[in-house]
Amino acid sequence: MTENETRVALIGIVVSDKDSVPRLNELLHDSGGYIIGRMGVPYEKAGVSIISVAIDAPQDVISTLSGRLGALKGVTTKTVYQKLPE
Repeated sequence: MTENETRVALIGIVVSDKDSVPRLNELLHDSGGYIIGRMGVPYEKAGVSIISVAIDAPQDVISTLSGRLGALKGVTTKTVYQKLPE
């Protein structure tokens, strides 16, 4: 993979601690130039929010963002990648 190659990824986020939401939103805002779109769904029955973020960015940007999000208290992430065709 070259330095300029980007990948499309979907970051799935489950938030169980609402106190982490401001920092989560700040991290997503900082990566806004790469984000294709996002959707959030509150699931009150389980006491969580489920967020999906579609992103087109270099591998290291995606990994860093996913890691920072997952390091927040009460936040779990899982990322699925797809290399863009050349």
